[in-house]
Amino acid sequence: MKSLKCNPEAGARCVLSLLAGGVLLLPAAAQGGYILQDIVNNGDPNFNQELAINNSGTIAGYFGDSVVVFNNGYTVVSPFGQGNFAAENFPGSVQTQVTGINNLGNTVGFWVDSSGANHGFTDVGGIFTSVDNPGSTATPAFTQLLGVNDSDEIAGFYTDAAGSQHAFTLAGGTFTPIDPSNASNATATDVNNSGAVSGFLTSTVNGDTYGFLDVANTIQTYLYPGSTFTQFFGLNNQGLIVGDYVDAGGNTHGLVFDDLTNSWQTVDDPFAVGGTGNGTTINGINDNGQIVGFYVNAQGQTIGLLGTETPEPGSFALAGFGALAMTMYCIFRRRRAFPGRQS
Repeated sequence: MKSLKCNPEAGARCVLSLLAGGVLLLPAAAQGGYILQDIVNNGDPNFNQELAINNSGTIAGYFGDSVVVFNNGYTVVSPFGQGNFAAENFPGSVQTQVTGINNLGNTVGFWVDSSGANHGFTDVGGIFTSVDNPGSTATPAFTQLLGVNDSDEIAGFYTDAAGSQHAFTLAGGTFTPIDPSNASNATATDVNNSGAVSGFLTSTVNGDTYGFLDVANTIQTYLYPGSTFTQFFGLNNQGLIVGDYVDAGGNTHGLVFDDLTNSWQTVDDPFAVGGTGNGTTINGINDNGQIVGFYVNAQGQTIGLLGTETPEPGSFALAGFGALAMTMYCIFRRRRAFPGRQS
């Protein structure tokens, strides 16, 4: 067996096998039903995060650890080489993160001014608009926009003077609060086309951090089995939610949760290392099942990642001749509408 890099500029990982006169491409980094690909921006090769992906495969994210290199927002398209990145920074900002993108190509995120205040922003057709929730009484002010659907409804949060986080949605210029009961902090992270909102909160009952899903103003909370710290960061229109959880050993793992079947799947990049603050995080998912996020490797680098579902049996291209058998099990093949819940 001979191994090689696929698309070395983007850092895809695969193995080329020569068997019985045939050529077969097999994934070496298939984790949780996904083939994982590194995405590196040379603006800061040590720190890059992919935060959202739309159905055309355009990714929103940022590079820079905010200390050595300031945050710089961008979008990037296939094949995800350096020439495929388009810078996107709020005019006059000190730092910018692009956190959400919809299927129209409109983006949202947040920017930091010279005083250290965080402001949300929208970018519609190249026109930037700064957004501040009037409830943000923190000093400096703090509002972040994290996700957007195809109707330009936005999910985000702000911080009050006491340092508590409050989730909201924004549509047509109107802020709508999301106030889960028994929660000291709540962050809304994404919203899909049916208006379902993902996020996470801190319980005032036991101090645990729960992922939450708000469907028609009915909020349900979730913990990954055996975890006391679970966060939901993104969702699609097919009933799938992504995020991360921390295990009993303090290691962070990416997750995909199927709300239709109430089932969980862990997604760990094989080059991720464990430990507090390390591991794998999944931030976004599109309707084609592609996921994006990042992981921390043994060198302490934060590497952006793209995950594509593993092909179903028989979908690999074969060349040459000879008998060749293969069985691949694909975990995520959901193509259903996101369910509504009755209040």
